[in-house]
Amino acid sequence: MEEFNYCRHSKVIQTHRIFPFDLNPFGFLFGGKLMTLIDDAASISVTRHCRRGAVTASLDQLNFLKPLHSNHSVCVESYISGAHHKSMEVFVKVIGEDLVTGERYLAATCFTTFVAVASHMNEETEFTVPKVVPETEEEHLVCGGYEKRRAQRLAERAEYKEFTKQLSIDLPWK
Repeated sequence: MEEFNYCRHSKVIQTHRIFPFDLNPFGFLFGGKLMTLIDDAASISVTRHCRRGAVTASLDQLNFLKPLHSNHSVCVESYISGAHHKSMEVFVKVIGEDLVTGERYLAATCFTTFVAVASHMNEETEFTVPKVVPETEEEHLVCGGYEKRRAQRLAERAEYKEFTKQLSIDLPWK
C-alpha cells in the first residue's frame, strides 16, 4: 500500500516582523533574507512530510509581487505540493501585513524542491517519500500542476547540466 500525507500535515506558517536591519538600500525586505525564511519554512514542511533529512535541490520561480516594508510582518506559508520517490516540491506563499492598518497582501510565491537523503535522522537508503493528497481548493490548484512543473524542471536541469560543462573553474589570474 502506498503511503501518503495530506498537504495540511506539512503546512508551516511562520510570521516575522520586518526590522530596519532587514532592509535593502531601497527600504524593502532584502531578497536574500526572504530566501532564508523561505528555505527554513520549506525545510520544516519537508521533514514533517517524510520524517527524514533532506537537502534543498532548487528554488524555482521566486516571484516577488509586492515589496515588504519595515514594521510590516512577513508570513511565510509552505506545504508539500508534490512528491516523487525521494524528491518533494514545496509551495511557498509569502504574505505581508501592514501591522497598523491590518491590510494583508500577497508579496511573493515560489516552488522549492528538496531531496530526501540518508542522514543522522534516518540512515536507511532504501525508501520512498509519501505521496501528497490535496484537500482545499487552493491545494488542488497548486498540486494539480505538479507533474507538469516536475517535467519542466527535469528538462531544464538536463539543459543546465550541458551548459555548466562549458563553464570555466580556473582562477582568472593564473
